[in-house]
Amino acid sequence: MRAPVRARTIRDPVWQNIDLDPVAAAIVEAPEFQRLRRVKQLGFAHLVYPGAVHTRFLHALGVYHLTRRAIAFLTGPDHARCKLEPEDLATVPLLPLAALLHDVGHYAFSHAMEELETQAIPGHHEEMASRFLDTPAIREPLERVHSDALPMVADLIRGQSSHPLQGLISGSLDLDKIDYLRRDSFFCGVPYGAVDVERLLHSLTLAEEHEGKGLEVAVTEKGISALESLLFAKYQMFRNVYWHHGVRAATVTFRRLVESALETGALESEDLPGRTDEELLGLIGNRSQDEADSSVTRVLLRALADRRLPKRTIELLADEIPATMASWIPERRDLVRKVEDSLAERWGQAPGTVFLDYPVNPNMLELQILLVSRHGEVRRLTSAGEEGLIDLPRLSRSLHHTTRGLRVFTLERLDSVDPGPLLDLLVMTEKEVRGRLARGEPLLAG
Repeated sequence: MRAPVRARTIRDPVWQNIDLDPVAAAIVEAPEFQRLRRVKQLGFAHLVYPGAVHTRFLHALGVYHLTRRAIAFLTGPDHARCKLEPEDLATVPLLPLAALLHDVGHYAFSHAMEELETQAIPGHHEEMASRFLDTPAIREPLERVHSDALPMVADLIRGQSSHPLQGLISGSLDLDKIDYLRRDSFFCGVPYGAVDVERLLHSLTLAEEHEGKGLEVAVTEKGISALESLLFAKYQMFRNVYWHHGVRAATVTFRRLVESALETGALESEDLPGRTDEELLGLIGNRSQDEADSSVTRVLLRALADRRLPKRTIELLADEIPATMASWIPERRDLVRKVEDSLAERWGQAPGTVFLDYPVNPNMLELQILLVSRHGEVRRLTSAGEEGLIDLPRLSRSLHHTTRGLRVFTLERLDSVDPGPLLDLLVMTEKEVRGRLARGEPLLAG
């Protein structure tokens, strides 16, 4: 039996004091949670923004803190609308713990790993969380709160819970977004993550879209401008930080490094969960030394270690990309990898050192939340927006479009590469591209 852990306060540079109750403090001490100290929140962004060395550990504490604040407000005596049923009220203490644990299954270097082909990883980090929840150091504290805590917390993390407060953990207004936008902008030293947090928290309420449908997290009209600040902050952070060309150059290098290690057998899919950043790179480095065909793996590993990032050989802005661009480019990573190696051969580069990058996040500005008017009317606010009330969501497609660009990176600098032939490749069908590759025909004209 472990000795009981006392409540404690942690000093956080973003939210100042974060108070942990005894259960949360016990979970934080678990080795599975301590691992998050060694997983960077923004993957390789620190190679562009040197201050971006903050971790999933800090982020998880921040989301826990915001969730406790939101719950205290929603369930307080002055919040008449938010009358939870006794069974829902009994499980409210699990909500901050789900927030604390929402990233416990994250891979090394955060979301960079999830850009691999689906079959290359055991599952999304939210699915991986269950592996870590069922370890004694986490399971035992959780079950002191509720006997069925494990499946309940897992459902909350996956966004599959029917609890009225599910939206605080996963949804358009989940507190994860508020923390990472504020925290990422703070550590990157940029002004783009400004969110009116106080206004947003104090506009939270619970409402039913239709009678009998059940309560869910909603916002009142007074929170509209704060909600816009959240959406626009997210757009600006994607444009200026998450999809910065240097960050993407490092990310695609890492992606191809892991793909190469999986192909040569230096890594297996089950090696990926539960690793820290340095553990994963060390494992690849140690194992690739024994692989006869792993020279590309070692080259890419050294490129990341020495910050010798790929250069932009071709860059197409949103309006330069054909409107009829083929769907295989963002969807078929296996084919893109073959195309990359074909381009490498054409340009006299080593296989695995040319990278085609077209980042995708169609839900970047997704909005799906109930809105309560000053007269008590409840309606659902979606990404279509509402004229005269919240117009930013109407621009979401345009903003997502302008944020994205297509780049071809090469590890060695190439000069005067004509982008014209690439435009023809971008509109070829998957069948045509595969056929040309099978016949050994060039993909680019000229």
